[in-house]
Amino acid sequence: MHNSPRPYRIIISGGGTGGHIYPAVAIANQIKTVNPAAEILFVGAKGRMEMTRVPDAGYKIIGLWISGLQRRLTLDNLSFPLKVASSIRASYKIIKDFKPDAVVGVGGYASGPLLYAATARRIPSLIQEQNSYAGITNKLLAKRVDKVCVAYPGMENFFPSDKLVLTGNPVRSDIMESHLKRNEALAHFNLNEAKKTILVIGGSLGARTINQSIAAGLDQLVAAGYQIIWQTGKTYFPEAEKLAATKTEAGIRAFDFIKRMDLAYSVADIVISRAGALSISELCLAGKAVILVPSPNVAEDHQTKNAMALVQQHAAILVRDADASQQLINKALALAEDEAEQKILAGNITRMAKPNAAAEIVNELLKLIK
Repeated sequence: MHNSPRPYRIIISGGGTGGHIYPAVAIANQIKTVNPAAEILFVGAKGRMEMTRVPDAGYKIIGLWISGLQRRLTLDNLSFPLKVASSIRASYKIIKDFKPDAVVGVGGYASGPLLYAATARRIPSLIQEQNSYAGITNKLLAKRVDKVCVAYPGMENFFPSDKLVLTGNPVRSDIMESHLKRNEALAHFNLNEAKKTILVIGGSLGARTINQSIAAGLDQLVAAGYQIIWQTGKTYFPEAEKLAATKTEAGIRAFDFIKRMDLAYSVADIVISRAGALSISELCLAGKAVILVPSPNVAEDHQTKNAMALVQQHAAILVRDADASQQLINKALALAEDEAEQKILAGNITRMAKPNAAAEIVNELLKLIK
């Protein structure tokens, strides 16, 4: 690794969802590994998830007054030009005060103004795109920045090919050792080691269709002898908690949010999940047989595109959101019974893992500073 002579000063900008925040924090942690005295400042959007999650991870964050453009005419849209102007002004000031050696954008509203200002000042800059379908902010910034780190091949459709580096998505390091923690996980979730376990994850915000399908099929799953770790998100949790309380003996465990995802993966025989870019990167590293139910409510339907990148390699099973109430339970039961298919899927998804993503991104960043 580089033995850097001085502490680097880096700004990391973006957020909006867990899918943007976790990679940003993983990049920050990796910078600290390589350059322990580095000064890192995050810039996010006021009122969004990053304003609490980033300080929880031990980093300082400044919020910009920025939001996305709504698809319909709203008051928010009328104030949008004002917010952009105000955020670019604030970004110039942040850059002048902090004097960064380089800036990183991870997608999300706040990365637009900050990287616009940084590139105007010719500060070395890099963006990281998590999805197989580029977000609008990153597409606009790509012409201005020095490097674009991507998680999927074939991104020349969106970005200048001479700037592209295929690194994968940075994932929390504890996921990488998840396969070693089965006994700890059985104790943590109070599960029966003789039974098979299905892990259900709806992403950081929860997934209504998945939750409703699981609720409707709970008796079938219990009758077939499976135990379930069920992350519902906040909204659906009260209902899931009631259902789980009547089936504690059968090993049904409901959570609004699972802090120890490493343990959840380690004990799972099969996984049912949304197809957010970060979830997919974690599933590749955990090496599990997975059924993906892409969220239909995301821009450009990019979750379906993420899922198809795996399905084409026989590395996952796809159930469309519209078909989940009809098909999800039957597909889950069929996969849970079929150990040969589980092995094939797990082997194929593991081959798509990029365990060194954070290190590769930070290497690219340090090359720009040099």
